Amino acid sequence: MTATGDWIDDLPDAGDDLERSSTAERVADLLRGHIINGALAPGARLSEERLGRKFRVSRNTLREAFRLLGHERLLVHEFNRGVFVAKPGAEDVVDMFRMRRALELAAVRSGPQAPAEAVGTVGAAVEQGEGARAQGDWEGIGTANMAYHRAIGGLLGSPRVDETMRQLLAELRLAFHVMAAPRDFYAPYLDRNRAIYELLAAGSFDTAAEELAGYFDIAENQLVRAFTAPPRV
Repeated sequence: MTATGDWIDDLPDAGDDLERSSTAERVADLLRGHIINGALAPGARLSEERLGRKFRVSRNTLREAFRLLGHERLLVHEFNRGVFVAKPGAEDVVDMFRMRRALELAAVRSGPQAPAEAVGTVGAAVEQGEGARAQGDWEGIGTANMAYHRAIGGLLGSPRVDETMRQLLAELRLAFHVMAAPRDFYAPYLDRNRAIYELLAAGSFDTAAEELAGYFDIAENQLVRAFTAPPRV
């Protein structure tokens, strides 16, 4: 069905709202990036006043950014208390890994059709993680691991998948905070990341997918156990 008439003239004037929305998306992206990098931990309270000064944005713009991240399950608003970084639980972990299997395993199996530079991006993330290990930067390894899995999703060459992966990995990074010893958690996966990358580089995409599936099983079980373990006394 084709629209007729001066439909553009009939639209409400939303210029200010659109400008604010665009700024809010940029603010949301900055905050999401801090979550992915591990700088914002679950339960952290976000001060509207301080963030507004830092980003030089209005309170309405900041609240719109908070709303966007709330839809991504990264922030929660508690009545009369404020806005806080979300605290994922065991059920969230199970669902996140369900999504990861759907996206990342499909991405690896589609490797023969991947953009030429995409496998190289996976390799660069592996080197980033190994460099962080050499410096004893265990949180840096966690950040490199996020880059690695974003690069895995990038094998599909889909902007929509890229966006979904960024949101998913931000939520996953929040779940990783449950691990009390980052070194013990992250270190074993570096060698797995390297092995999967080498399979991708060799064109062994089905074998790489099998390795990644096993990797997910181990990581999911670790995280679920950590969330369901009785509290220490």
